[in-house]
Amino acid sequence: MAKHEIKSPIPGTFFRKPAPEEPPFKEVGDSVEKGDVIALVEVMKTFHEIKADGAGTISAFPVEDGDPVTPGAVIAELD
Repeated sequence: MAKHEIKSPIPGTFFRKPAPEEPPFKEVGDSVEKGDVIALVEVMKTFHEIKADGAGTISAFPVEDGDPVTPGAVIAELD
């Protein structure tokens, strides 16, 4: 099965958790459906939900939690 890439639509800081003390939205190996929130991107103190634009199983997060991202950067890969 081909990989599907979920990309950041905006520049900002990538976060896998809704808050520092909370667990990640999704982990590698988790199943996702189209529309599931998988991460947040923060821009100027505003947090934007990043939703899966396809269904599958998360195989990787190429970006580390807290890293900066640019528009079009791959933030998750689905199998």
